[in-house]
Amino acid sequence: MNNQEIRLAAWPAIVHGKCPRCRRGNMFATPMYHFGSQVMNKTCPHCGMVFEREPGYFYVAMLVSYAMFVAEMVSMAVAIRTLTGSSNPWLYVGIILTVGVILSPFNFRYSRIILLHWLTPGLHYQPETSSDKK
Repeated sequence: MNNQEIRLAAWPAIVHGKCPRCRRGNMFATPMYHFGSQVMNKTCPHCGMVFEREPGYFYVAMLVSYAMFVAEMVSMAVAIRTLTGSSNPWLYVGIILTVGVILSPFNFRYSRIILLHWLTPGLHYQPETSSDKK
């Protein structure tokens, strides 16, 4: 089997929340929307990589989540203004807070995925870890 056959694409791994090193193991043990909290695996179930690189590593994900929320908030404000033409501030506050609460599990999950896949120096895809264990 050559390198091209076992090389896994990055985008499906990011969308499905897979390990950045092997792109096979799940980063999260629970689904995004369910009754209960989201649980992130400590290590990759496929290659054994430790997701929390150092103590407090995921504090940076809060900044990524904040940037995502600001982008969503501005987008919602533009959409509300375009679709309704209203200048009632309570309409904006109500819709933006509702959408923010609905998207908070998405922001939590994908801020960590973005941090591990794109913002962590020295963490790269290693195709040799993608193969099945014998």
